[in-house]
Amino acid sequence: MQWTVRLALLGMFLSCTGPAVGAQNPQNASAGPKVDPVRVQPSDSAMKSVEIGDFYLRKRKYQAALSRFEEALKTDPHYAPAYRELGKVYEKMGFWKKSLDAYQKYLDELPSAKDAREAKDIHRAIVRMQKEIVAEGPASHSQE
Repeated sequence: MQWTVRLALLGMFLSCTGPAVGAQNPQNASAGPKVDPVRVQPSDSAMKSVEIGDFYLRKRKYQAALSRFEEALKTDPHYAPAYRELGKVYEKMGFWKKSLDAYQKYLDELPSAKDAREAKDIHRAIVRMQKEIVAEGPASHSQE
């Protein structure tokens, strides 16, 4: 049920129409903006690994794709696209729980509210994975 709570919170976050998320508080303006260097520029090797993994995914070479996405995350554990693609490959392989976890991590790593709004396909995939897990019950392909 933890996923349900996360999805509900994410829905509330996305429907928020107030001030921009992450807007600076005027009282803290003198401290300057806090910048997460990992989110500013992903490593070239992580981006390249995802690019190669996508090639393997299109060719239906799921094990090769999986290893490239995992390699990207070892290089840059905050690179959101690697989690998105990891979720796709796990979904293709039938590992619903792992796919759901990867998609959730993707949403957690998105650097902005704009990116989160654009992640509608991932939200649909999460719903699909939840249905698969429920349908298969304890014998699901969680492979943990």
